[in-house]
Amino acid sequence: MAPKVLVSDKLSETAVQIFRDRGIDVDFMPELGKDKEKLAEVIGQYDGLAIRSATKVTPTILEAATNLKVVGRAGIGTDNVDKEAASKKGVIVMNTPFGNMITTAEHAIAMMFAVARQIPEASTSTHAGKWEKSKFMGTELTGKTLGVIGAGNIGGIVCDRARGLKMKVVAYDPFLGQEKADKMGVEKVELDELLARADFITLHVPLTDQTRNILSRENLEKTKKGVRIINCARGGLVDETALADLLKSGHVAGAGFDVFAEEPATDNPLFGLPNVVCTPHLGAATTEAQENVALQVAEQMADYLLTGAVTNALNMPSVTAEEAKVMGPWINLSDHLGSFIGQMTDEPIKAINILYDGVVSEMNLEALTCAAVAGIMKSVNPEVNMVSAPVVAKERGVKISTTKQDKSGAFEGYIKLTVVTDKRERSIGGTVFSDGKPRFIQIKGINIDAEIGAHMLYTTNNDEPGIIGTLGQMMGENGVNIANFTLGRSAAGGEAIALLYVDAPVDGEVIKKLESTGKFQQVRPLNFDVS
Repeated sequence: MAPKVLVSDKLSETAVQIFRDRGIDVDFMPELGKDKEKLAEVIGQYDGLAIRSATKVTPTILEAATNLKVVGRAGIGTDNVDKEAASKKGVIVMNTPFGNMITTAEHAIAMMFAVARQIPEASTSTHAGKWEKSKFMGTELTGKTLGVIGAGNIGGIVCDRARGLKMKVVAYDPFLGQEKADKMGVEKVELDELLARADFITLHVPLTDQTRNILSRENLEKTKKGVRIINCARGGLVDETALADLLKSGHVAGAGFDVFAEEPATDNPLFGLPNVVCTPHLGAATTEAQENVALQVAEQMADYLLTGAVTNALNMPSVTAEEAKVMGPWINLSDHLGSFIGQMTDEPIKAINILYDGVVSEMNLEALTCAAVAGIMKSVNPEVNMVSAPVVAKERGVKISTTKQDKSGAFEGYIKLTVVTDKRERSIGGTVFSDGKPRFIQIKGINIDAEIGAHMLYTTNNDEPGIIGTLGQMMGENGVNIANFTLGRSAAGGEAIALLYVDAPVDGEVIKKLESTGKFQQVRPLNFDVS
């Protein structure tokens, strides 16, 4: 019997035809996704569900989806899919992360032109018959410095287009290596330098704990007087109230925003201000982009349903069913090792080296490597998955190498992950115990035995009395409950590390207080997905 797919959102007719051409039975019901009760009634008939944003794939829908094998989202965002519930149900969730890159990049460039020449205001004035030619004095893009925050897929396209406009491009991106920057023809700088030099600033990063309000009031005040700011990435990257104040004071000359902290945006501090261009999240709204993501999701779902091939899956590694039974705990370990390194590393990564020892060296190393790299990259881009992580690393000039060896120590197998930057090498090793739980067994060459908790605090210090007391006292004074802790040291009086298991993420103010004691070389909160 042919697989059966339901298209419950408005997808291209061409995409629907792809399913038919490949022998898949497809029902095209583009309005059904809005009717949760009706969708729950019929979803049990289908092997695949193709959606955009209108369909909400909730635990209730998944519970009724007795035959469902794959959900395909035409586009990047999958907030409308309960991925945890889908994983528990054994349903693969796919997206199309690269289908709207050019469209979004072009929108950012268009916004720069619109702000530079005050096009929307001039158009409104002219439509009103005012002919205020002298009022709208613009500025050229040629010769100006564009600061690009985030030089990944979309940011990289913006860099290329800006260079074609004869702009000088400076870029801030923790994962942009010098070799890649040279190839792109951009100057790699730190954030403060970008803020001080840029005539235009455009953002192309995801919204994470690290990037939220990356253009805070403090950072906005560091910008060059007369700067113009463009945000076609994510709402929440810019302090909109602070930006409105600086626009009113004249420090910021203009802004172009396609995304807002709260959407739909019916009220916002930027609305009504002169030389502020606002659009209703149109970054991906072109005929070509909508067609591209629809075609891609149809091809991906058809491949999986007909051949088992997995592409751009958010909740499943690219392994066979037989491999998954054995490799599951090792894939989790790889992800956790990568996540540890990613959360610890602030500077651009040049190389990722992975050693596979013992039993793990005979497994599907490609999947394990993808999991480790994804763990690293997700610290700055949570949308990265096992499929896209190697592509992202390659685009940013990160060299990935793997080595495998026969059993060489006390463990039946282990993985050692080393990251190389211009400043240092950082390594961590881990294994899987007989209980199936991953463990950290070595950090910075110091042997430990540490389980992995959802919320942890990592510190380094000289091995001397009073450190544990300081940690305990400081945590207690600030209402942080320590569930457990693991210690390790290189030698008596040498370098020492501590891993504290806490009940909730540690606040930044607590970190500052610990650092102010002068007893710690490094204090870093760590968070892991241990679901």
